[in-house]
Amino acid sequence: MSLNDRGQDFEARYAHDEERKFRIEARATKLLGLWAAGKLGKDGAEADAYALALAQLDLGARGPEDVFAKIRADFDAASVNQSDHQIERHRSECLDEAARQIAAS
Repeated sequence: MSLNDRGQDFEARYAHDEERKFRIEARATKLLGLWAAGKLGKDGAEADAYALALAQLDLGARGPEDVFAKIRADFDAASVNQSDHQIERHRSECLDEAARQIAAS
């Protein structure tokens, strides 16, 4: 294998890993959004729309920080009793679940 071939192989693996990471993050944000929507009393299409709005926030400059800030503000406005730690812990659980789902697909 030539040096050029190894470089192309490395680039392909890097691109694949980045795409996988993006898919996991997107799936985790959706799972987190559905969880948060349930806590806010949303279900069905309303819950899906909330999760989609969070996914769009996740694509912004601050990414997960924007998602957390939105959930925190919405929970506070609706008097949902969840600490910052509980939200972060659930996000971590969603990342784990998303990774399992992506690996299984």
